[in-house]
Amino acid sequence: MFVCVGLLAMGTGCGKSSKDAAAKTEFEVDKVYERGPATVHVRVDRTKMTIADTVLLQLEASLPSEYEMQMPKVDKALENFGLVDWSNLGKKLDDKNNVVTTYQYRLEPLLSGKYDIPAFKFQFHDANDPNATHELASEPIAVEVTSLLGEQRANLVIEDIEGVVEMPKVASHWWLWALIVLGVAVVPAAWLLLRRRRAKKLVRIFRPAHELAYARLRALVAESLVEQGRIKEFYERISGVLRYYIEDRFDLHAPERTTEEFLAELRYAQVLAPTDKSVLEEFLTHCDLVKFAKHAPTTDQVQRTFDLVKDFIEKTRSEERKVDVTDKMGAADAPGRGEEEGEKVGASEGRSILPPSDLPPLPPSIPPGPPEVA
Repeated sequence: MFVCVGLLAMGTGCGKSSKDAAAKTEFEVDKVYERGPATVHVRVDRTKMTIADTVLLQLEASLPSEYEMQMPKVDKALENFGLVDWSNLGKKLDDKNNVVTTYQYRLEPLLSGKYDIPAFKFQFHDANDPNATHELASEPIAVEVTSLLGEQRANLVIEDIEGVVEMPKVASHWWLWALIVLGVAVVPAAWLLLRRRRAKKLVRIFRPAHELAYARLRALVAESLVEQGRIKEFYERISGVLRYYIEDRFDLHAPERTTEEFLAELRYAQVLAPTDKSVLEEFLTHCDLVKFAKHAPTTDQVQRTFDLVKDFIEKTRSEERKVDVTDKMGAADAPGRGEEEGEKVGASEGRSILPPSDLPPLPPSIPPGPPEVA
């Protein structure tokens, strides 16, 4: 992780026009706001539009890596615009080694007229002092929305409603439809009844969450991604191992969420100790820097990442928390009548589920990568 040292001189946030706005053709408006170590860009691609058009809003925040930025909730601040789509462009490092976070939002006007894209509040704090929160506010941006009718709108005349027209009556063939529906319902029901009589009794298969996680770790080490120099892929895979373990062990939906969304939920979760939360936050932030900011970790950092995941699983393992893997088993491994629960474990698509007895124990360390990785 990059470490940047700076003085925090907190003053009143102020807006100014970007110096290179003339060189950018994608955005008509590019306003910059600064406070202490934080720099925020608020960009809009147009200020005049018809009611059938959309406007692109981009929020970009830059901070040293020892600070954390909380982006504004755009959907809650909008009044005269609807949110059509949004995207997280990820994080990157600028030429000053600051972490740059960028979000884009596609907005559509609700009515024609003159409106403001509202001001937004950005909150940031030192990672070592989360209680000392600072705020940086932007300014509203005026946007004019015109009607598609133009000057003809004043001459628009609404015609009177015509009288009710009776629909011609069609001959009813309800009895024919009833027979068709009855036949469609009876055939599948009879097939299911016969199939149930022939089918063997299905026994549910359960495995502890930590066993599945250890199997995924062993499979990851066996691929030798670090030795091949595929560091980014290694971090994506080991991050997925921990996220799926957290979902299976604590019922927190980590795989489907971004790091920012998961950490926000984690702060209010009661199933983990504060020290475990800090370890997870450090791990996920480090993985994001490697995956999205092109950070090249040292061999010690790669080893520490592997050890952190292995130690976290070992510390939080529980024989009582088990995962139903019956539906993830292959047809050849499906248990027959009379097999005891938990007797076999097959392979799931996308998430390795392997019998621990068929794999070597977890290594104390992972093989080092090529010289350029260190």
